[in-house]
Amino acid sequence: MTPANTPVIFVHGLWLHATSWDQWVDLFREAGYAPLAPGWPGDADTVDETRRQPERVAGKGIDDVVAHYAQIIRGLDAPPIAIGHSFGGLVVQRLLGQDLAAAAVAIEPAPIKGVLFLPPSALKVASVALRKPANRKLAVALTREQFRYGFGNALPAQESDELYDRWAIPSPGKPLFEAAAANFTPNSPAKVNTRNKTRGPLLVTAGGKDHTVPHTISTSTRRLYHRSPAITDLREFPDRGHSLTIDHGWRDVAQEVLDWLKQRSL
Repeated sequence: MTPANTPVIFVHGLWLHATSWDQWVDLFREAGYAPLAPGWPGDADTVDETRRQPERVAGKGIDDVVAHYAQIIRGLDAPPIAIGHSFGGLVVQRLLGQDLAAAAVAIEPAPIKGVLFLPPSALKVASVALRKPANRKLAVALTREQFRYGFGNALPAQESDELYDRWAIPSPGKPLFEAAAANFTPNSPAKVNTRNKTRGPLLVTAGGKDHTVPHTISTSTRRLYHRSPAITDLREFPDRGHSLTIDHGWRDVAQEVLDWLKQRSL
């Protein structure tokens, strides 16, 4: 299969709208792929509308998001390459493990079941939702300062604020509660089939300055696949934070992904 007839589905994470993938969609289309970037269930078509109606996304959990994208994938002509950021990175691993995707790229993915150590910075970001049990059923928004810590810490303050104004949205708190309890929940929705021997290739990335998904989470995720002979690669971006898919250096990350796809003949 050549890029000319290969679908690519982009999956955003918490607190970013699907339109945050617009530049990636354009680049991948220019490269010959057939990209699409649907929002999570309940997301409106625009950032402003999603901000005005946070109740539409409230209460959605990981299984809801996976089922939503699985339904979209079943309507495509061929299994797609699934590219996800943050919680989107967890979702695309679920889709790959279930053989719904031809390959997957998990960019700074939220911790799946089996990742045991969460650094203090990751806990600080998650506490935005976890500090109030009622947030499990609600939508949670970041303040400008919280976005700066969780996403824009490796950026000038002005750029972080501009990204916040452009793409930040309220997101359901439930996935954070599910991920936090994953290692104590036998059938956790954060559980991924890491032993699938016949799945397509997976690329996991790690950001050296990421507060939300620190480097150690990505490397721990990679190690969980050691019992599968299927391809699992790791790429590191030592100077990048959690904003790496949307900030001024997004193209470097996107090109690394394109290069990997070419290397793997995808």
